[in-house]
Amino acid sequence: MQVDHIGIAVNRIADALPGWESTLGVRGSSPEAVPTQKVKVSFLDAGGTHLELLEPTEADGSVGRFLQQRGEGLHHVAFAVPSVDAALAEVARRGGRLVDTASRPGARGRRVGFAHPAAHHGVLVEFVERP
Repeated sequence: MQVDHIGIAVNRIADALPGWESTLGVRGSSPEAVPTQKVKVSFLDAGGTHLELLEPTEADGSVGRFLQQRGEGLHHVAFAVPSVDAALAEVARRGGRLVDTASRPGARGRRVGFAHPAAHHGVLVEFVERP
């Protein structure tokens, strides 16, 4: 399994993006709405792995609640897999705790699914199908 991206929850992409762009020396993508997850996202290429800045579009979404409870910072680590549904089924088979039992639409037109952060010391794990 390879790391696809690292998700960072921010209050506002417009405020966070310039600092990351100057640190990494790259431009972030234009913000993309992901209505199913109640967020806007922007990606920055960090040498083969990406950073995903997540801004909530609704306070009752998972990122909105995360920011209210913890503030800005590391939200999730995403791993590239051939099949999200197979990865979720394997976690369940091994007795792992899941947020999703089936894949759902994510950013960049990809299928995603999540394993519960309680099983990973507070870090949400995402599985991503690459095109």
